[in-house]
Amino acid sequence: MKSVGVRLAFWYALASVLTLALLFRAGRYLLEQHVVRSLDLLNTAQFEQVKDRFGPDPAGLTPAEMRERMRETTELTAARFYMEVHRPGDTSVYTSRNLGRHTIPNVPFQPDLAASFFDRVFQYRNASQHAVPAVRVFNVMLDELGELRVGEFALGPLQFLIATPKVQVRETIKGYDEIFGALLVVMLVASSAIGYGLSRIALRPVRLIQETANHISSDNLSERIPVAKVEDEISDLARLLNQMFDRLESSFNQVRRFTAEASHELKTPLSLVRLQTEKTLMDGGLNPAQEESLHIVLEEVSRLNKIIEQLLFLSRAEADAITLARKRQDPRAFMESFVLDARVLADSRGVRLADVHAGEGPVEFDPHWLRQVLLNLLANALSYTPAGKCVSLTSQLSATGWRVAVDDEGPGVPAEQRERIFERFVRLAHSTQHDKGSGLGLAICRSIITLHQGRIWAEAGPAGKGLRVVFELPPTSPAETAG
Repeated sequence: MKSVGVRLAFWYALASVLTLALLFRAGRYLLEQHVVRSLDLLNTAQFEQVKDRFGPDPAGLTPAEMRERMRETTELTAARFYMEVHRPGDTSVYTSRNLGRHTIPNVPFQPDLAASFFDRVFQYRNASQHAVPAVRVFNVMLDELGELRVGEFALGPLQFLIATPKVQVRETIKGYDEIFGALLVVMLVASSAIGYGLSRIALRPVRLIQETANHISSDNLSERIPVAKVEDEISDLARLLNQMFDRLESSFNQVRRFTAEASHELKTPLSLVRLQTEKTLMDGGLNPAQEESLHIVLEEVSRLNKIIEQLLFLSRAEADAITLARKRQDPRAFMESFVLDARVLADSRGVRLADVHAGEGPVEFDPHWLRQVLLNLLANALSYTPAGKCVSLTSQLSATGWRVAVDDEGPGVPAEQRERIFERFVRLAHSTQHDKGSGLGLAICRSIITLHQGRIWAEAGPAGKGLRVVFELPPTSPAETAG
């Protein structure tokens, strides 16, 4: 369970069900004891009737008189009570007919400490209510009659055993268990739903933090996490994250300002160096070695100027200071025009160029900047592709947008580094020619495609060989086309 919400719902449901189960278990025990005590009260009430029948001098009655009076007492209650009367020395005086061949044993059945405690409480309560307390109460099991609740009473020298079937106790507990099982299932379902709902509510601020944090990137550092008015741990976390984003935004802005200002300030001295070098070459009087050195200086100054222009572009792109001149047009005509120049570049490197365009329809883009993207991608592909091999340029227009892919037959890029090649100054020096690059070309491509609300990525080439760089631009909506 990776979701915190699911885990919270699970533990809530588990705690609720276990609590209910413990309460039901305790209630079951208390209910059983209460019903058993009710049977003890019935036995006591029956003994009170017997006591009234025997009169004030039970010891003076003959066995025949005792049996007669017991029959009169038990005539109407034979279906509920089983009775025995004993004289001292365990001499049986009377056994109710419903016992048949059975006798009520004097040995308690399944005694336990808790039952003894409740028995003592029951006897104390009867004594406090002036009822005749039982000498003891216990359970016995008879083969055909089942489990009985027995109360032992003393009346003078006589010992009375009055027993009641416990079948109603079992039926009551059985019904209680059925209700408990059904309620436990209902509680499990309800607590799971309630727990999941509560976890969703409780974790809503965390989801809001996650959504906001996902929106924040190097291109969007101004957004902040909403902080609730409630002073709790989630609010403290949101404030802490906002403070961290403030520091990040400040650092990024400082880096961007430094890049833009440094690039701008370097342009003037570099221009002066280039002009002075060109003037020295034009004046003449230099030996061949000096002229070669000055040509190298001019070449490096030109390379530095190009890097500065690229850095200035990236800084402006990140600051949203570049306005695209986008217009709706058919990509086919744009690609046919670009392929003419691309074929010249490929021929100069001894590389074959294969181009394919499929699909019809308008797409909104800036042809100037998109041409720069294709030139950068083509230059990279040509740098890595050996002479005699092929670079493929595939353009496809569909309902999902315009997709352009550039494939080379070079050494390729490991999967873990394909995202890094779009970062600044990242160069994978597989070829000597590519070492001369600045490492900013693909970063510029990503910035231009992002300004077009598209996306760009790298993947393995056909059959896992070489590298394929793909970009996609969103299609023009029917409403825009009609407009």
